[in-house]
Amino acid sequence: MHTLDNVFWHALTGEQAHFAAGGDRAKRYARGFSPLLGFPDLASPDFDAVAPHCDSGERFYVGGWTGPAPQGWRIDIESAMCQMVWNAPAPPADVRGRAQRLGPEHHAAMHELAILTNPGPFGPRTPQLGDYWGVFEGRRLAAMTGERAHAGEFREVSGVCTHPDFRGRGWARDLVAIVVRDQLARGQVPFLHVMKANESARALYRKMGFAERLEQPVRVVTKL
Repeated sequence: MHTLDNVFWHALTGEQAHFAAGGDRAKRYARGFSPLLGFPDLASPDFDAVAPHCDSGERFYVGGWTGPAPQGWRIDIESAMCQMVWNAPAPPADVRGRAQRLGPEHHAAMHELAILTNPGPFGPRTPQLGDYWGVFEGRRLAAMTGERAHAGEFREVSGVCTHPDFRGRGWARDLVAIVVRDQLARGQVPFLHVMKANESARALYRKMGFAERLEQPVRVVTKL
């Protein structure tokens, strides 16, 4: 199986094992990080193995699984996502513009922007998973993009979002380009996930240099 076919399991048992909780049958990113579950076999995930590491009422994203809801869990959302991988030369070097690297002093603003815009699974500790860049309008964080999963040579571009008051200025595109360029400079292969229904975002990513590799079901589940 290709690493990207089950990338979160490979991340949680590899480069990001120090951010994981669980055992050899199931893992999650530790509390406070992105609420994602990983299993070695997506066709038959062992929810009983990860349950002791989850709290009642916690919601998690699970990709690549289509079975019935396991006992003690509820399926809240069923959708589909596309995985896209960079397939182009590096973006130009002159895209940094107003962008600045985000640090711990920005984590609260980053979490607030993610809650407002819902770019995908994001927790208050998610910025610890990689480098993040943002654009400010005055003191307001207007847009950000960063990194999430890291599995072998593959590095995920994630947290791509713009405050509704500042959309249409191309900031998210420029921030993605910055992250991609940095990853390529490290010898990594950038990839990302985008909801299948978000055709405008998929078209933008294709135009930038990403190619669609895989389509997977994605579910949001709650531990009862």
